[in-house]
Amino acid sequence: MSEHYDCVIVGAGPAGLGAALYTSRDRLKTLVLEKFVPGGQIINTDRIENYPGFERIPGPDLIERMQKQAVTFGAQIKTSSEVTALKRLQEGDIEVSCDTGKYITRAVVLAPGSDYRKLGVPGEEKFRSAGAGVSYCGTCDAPFFKGKQVVAVGGGNTALEETLHLTKYADKVTLIHRRDEFRATRVLQEELLGKANEQNSNLLVKYSTVATVIEGQDKVQSVKLKNVKTGEVQDCPCDGVFIFIGMVPNTEFLRGFVELTENGFIKCDCAYLRTNVPGVFVAGDCRVGAAMQLATAVGDGVNAAMMLKQYFRDPNWWNEAVSDVLQPGGW
Repeated sequence: MSEHYDCVIVGAGPAGLGAALYTSRDRLKTLVLEKFVPGGQIINTDRIENYPGFERIPGPDLIERMQKQAVTFGAQIKTSSEVTALKRLQEGDIEVSCDTGKYITRAVVLAPGSDYRKLGVPGEEKFRSAGAGVSYCGTCDAPFFKGKQVVAVGGGNTALEETLHLTKYADKVTLIHRRDEFRATRVLQEELLGKANEQNSNLLVKYSTVATVIEGQDKVQSVKLKNVKTGEVQDCPCDGVFIFIGMVPNTEFLRGFVELTENGFIKCDCAYLRTNVPGVFVAGDCRVGAAMQLATAVGDGVNAAMMLKQYFRDPNWWNEAVSDVLQPGGW
């Protein structure tokens, strides 16, 4: 027989744990289902310096505190529990199936997160941390490379924005892109190329270039770069590699249940975080419009938990357009 809950949260990353803290404090029977262990991407982060309230904290330590806090208020967290399917029942409840059983819930918060798209080259996994030299977030890790030389990879909006951010810290930034032109918006291209063309600029742009190997001992020391047109290979000394080639949301199991974008991100209204399925909210990096930051992921979880209460009060609210009906704090 399936166990019943007020709220089932899929994913125990920052968004899921943020939601669990608020639902459990509201005395809602809360279950968090996590495929692996709590933490998501943050569990692999050596140092966090941009989360309010902590000057510096290791990712695992922060997640341990968040997990303990949610459990203190009654949240149940089941690890090694991969959700495989969800189904909305006729009476309006939602059935959540995973490899440890089936659960019935009044509402769901989807927070499975996403993962950075990898280059898939030798050395990438070995040095995957800011301390070792491979990073996927310039906003998070640029300060750790102050006065150093780095290589950035990518050609979209995020790649150009993050590369410009890197130039504020690193002595030299080499941006490589596999094509002979960027995919980013024109205004970002103009800003980046303007920076690269400045006298004594610390930014160098290389088109038609890919990274083939990331090398070093305990830390990154160089990257082998290959020109895809000429086949020429060169060794580029550096202290770090920043990879900005996109995100992969962990949402494949949701196809056919909620609406997804072509790239797999969960569609929602970004004010109340409602999906197209009544009673199913979304939070964190897996949704459209996400800022892909730790603080905003936690904020999403909190927002979803607050909106969940409105749905419990009035299920018909789900079909109302986003408006100013819900004033800030007007609970």
